[in-house]
Parts: sequence; C-alpha cells; structure tokens
Amino acid sequence: MHCRSCEILIEDELLKVAGVNKVNVSEKKGIAEVFYEGEISDEHIEKAVYDCGYSIGKDSKSWVSKNPVDYEDLIKAGIALAFVYFIAKGFGFFNISFGSTNDLTSLSVVFLVGLTAGLSTCMALVGGLVLGVSARFSEKHPYATALQKFKPHLIFNLGRIFFFVILGGLIGYFGSFLQLGPSSVGFLTILVGIVMLVLGLQTIGVFPGLERIKFTLPKGLYKLAGIDTKKQNEYTNEGSFVLGGLTFFLPCGFTQAMQIYAISSGSVLTGSLTMGVFALGTAPGLLGVGGLTALIKGAFSRPFFKFVGLMVMGLSVFNISNGLNLAGVALPVFGAVKTVSATPTPSVTDPNVTMENGVQVVRMTQNYNGYFPKTFTIQKGVPVKWVITSTNSNSCAASIFSSQLGVNKYLKLGENVIEFTPTEDDTIRFSCSMGMYSGTFNVVDSNPKGSR
Repeated sequence: MHCRSCEILIEDELLKVAGVNKVNVSEKKGIAEVFYEGEISDEHIEKAVYDCGYSIGKDSKSWVSKNPVDYEDLIKAGIALAFVYFIAKGFGFFNISFGSTNDLTSLSVVFLVGLTAGLSTCMALVGGLVLGVSARFSEKHPYATALQKFKPHLIFNLGRIFFFVILGGLIGYFGSFLQLGPSSVGFLTILVGIVMLVLGLQTIGVFPGLERIKFTLPKGLYKLAGIDTKKQNEYTNEGSFVLGGLTFFLPCGFTQAMQIYAISSGSVLTGSLTMGVFALGTAPGLLGVGGLTALIKGAFSRPFFKFVGLMVMGLSVFNISNGLNLAGVALPVFGAVKTVSATPTPSVTDPNVTMENGVQVVRMTQNYNGYFPKTFTIQKGVPVKWVITSTNSNSCAASIFSSQLGVNKYLKLGENVIEFTPTEDDTIRFSCSMGMYSGTFNVVDSNPKGSR
C-alpha cells in the first residue's frame, strides 16, 4: 500500500465479502484486520484484495539498494543534471525578468509577474514539490497514459487559481490575518524542503526502505472529502484540487509580494483579481513540470526519474537553506560573520553609510539578483534612513523582510525609504520574503563604556 486512500479502497472491497462485518486496514503496518461471522474462505479474502489492485505478501525492502545498475544510472543522471545546470546558468535562465515595472494596478503586469514566478521562485518551491509528487505518481503508474498522468496537474492548477481568487478576496477585505511572519515562513520553507528531500531520495530509487515514509492526511479527512467512494488508487480530483489551493500558504516570494499588495488594496475585488491573475500566470511553468513527467515512459524512464530525483533534492537543499536564513539561523555559507575587535571602536567608517543632519543614511540597490551592497556597519542609538533603490521589481528580492525591524515591504520602482533606530549592538538581518537574498546591518556602539 502507498497511502491512506489505499486503506479505504481495501476496506470497502473486503466489506463486500459475505460474512465480513468490520475491517481495519493499516497502511503503516501493512496489515488488514478482518472481523467476520460464520465461515469465510481465504480465497475470497485474497480475491477481494486482488480485485482492488493489491496483493498479499510481506514487505521485505532493504534500506539501501544492492543493484549496481541503480548507481550507474544515478551517476549518469548527476552528470546530466550538472550539464543542464551550467548550460541554464550560462544562458541566464535563473535571472528571468519580464520588464521592471511594478504597477500592480495593471492586471497584465500582475500576469507577467506570475509568469516570471512560475519559471523561477515558484518553480523552485511549488514547482519542485509538484515535480517530486508527479514523478512519484508516474513512477508508480508506468502504464498510465500521458493524459492520465497530466490530468492531476491540470486540476491542481485549476484549484490553485480558484483558491487564490477566493483567498485573495478575503485578505483584501480582512487585511493581514493570513500573512505569516518571517519565522513562520522560514519554518514552512524548511518543512517543504524536507518533504521535497524525502521525495527526491525516494525517486532516485537507491533507498528502497524510504518507501515506508508517507506524507498523508488522517483517514478521517479522506472520508470527509468523499474519497472512500472513489475507486482511484492514490489519486482523486478533489485531493489534487485542494492541494493546488493550499499552495496559497507556501512561502514563495512572489506570492507573498502579491498578498501584500492585495492586503494593502483593502478591496475584495482587487484582492481576488490580483491573486487569481497571478496564479493564472504561474500555470504555464507549473503545467510544464506536470507535462514533462507525463510524457516519459519506457526504458528512458528509469534514468529520467533519477535525474528528477536529484533535481528535487537540489531544490530541497536550496529551500532549506532559505528557510534557515528566514528563521534567523546564520550559517557560515549563507550569513555574514560579525567580527569583534579587541579594542573599542570610537567611530564607524562605512563608505555606504553617510551622516546627514544627525541621521545615518544607508543606500542600497535592489535588482533581479539581490541587494548591492548588502552588508553595512551602523552606530547604535543613531537614527537610520535606509534608502533602497529598486531597479527591477519582477524579482523575489523586491519583497523584503526583517523580523528584527518589523519590516514586511514590497519595494516599488525607484527609491524606497525605511527608517529605524538600532538600540542594541547586534547584527540585524534582512532578506527577501523567501530567504533567497539576504544582507545584514552590523550595529556597533560608537561610545563604548570606558571611552571618552
């Protein structure tokens, strides 16, 4: 069995056997308990299990594959993935941008932002998750037609558009009650990254024992949704539709930028149209992921799924590191290291920080590739005027977060000003709303104790 819906399908079929009055099926344990009156034959029980597409036996999967072909295919897939990565990077695929305007009152601009997101950050997070799930679906159903494999993704995107319209209207009317803070976003990003990592490890086929790990909802929710009346092993239209809608809460930077705009509009209609058109714009990229896995079959499928598994694992590491960044966990690779001098520093010298009328003016530029410069040294207790010049709003970097400063802002083109006064000699971190791009303020005390 693969998931909770398997339990329901088997229970329904076993209850049809004459004399059986109760069945408890556990996907986790791989066991079906059958309660009956009178006499029933083992053959009838086995036939019921076979009739709904399963068999009776013992799961003896080892944790690590002993088949050398798996490792040969994995090495080939790794080489192919590295080749594709460097080619894509060379052609600037990771810096996709459709103009720099951010006049979100124009729905055509919102659609272009969605199109950008569907081929970049949403592809990394939502697309990576969908890619992992779709690859597993295709791997488990190798004889399904291309249309059958593609159908879940079409319904997923329809659900995504529908829920974005509804929830966009709600946040437009009620305000920020659905907005998550940076720490919560970081936690969700890490959680999704872990799910993607497990899906990737399962897809490469080198760790058969990981098949025991399942990501499912409680059986009661499946029954509440009516899934027990469907004879669709591992898939329902309703489940795919709802899953698409739940991506509204996943921490994609562009999605959150659109949510901030919808909230600030204070309008049900504006919120609905903005989020709906944005979701429509992301659909081509996300559907492309579904179509890719739907078309693969035959001898090529084995190395292809290893290629996809490695790609999903790479995206998972990327998202976990972003989540740690949002959660305020400073790793050596991703965060700035604060240095402390042996003697007090009476003054601060930073070429990007100027003192104007008793205010520290910090100037920074944001473009499609992050923030420049991104590390500043400022004085404790002195007001700061942070001037951010946005040159390209069609980037995750245009949505800026800082939990320490209480900043959650979508940058408009041109100058954006944020004012604050640092009260502690500490490191203040900021990043885009997805944690991809980050920077720091190193706060120092210009008048330490013992100095004059």
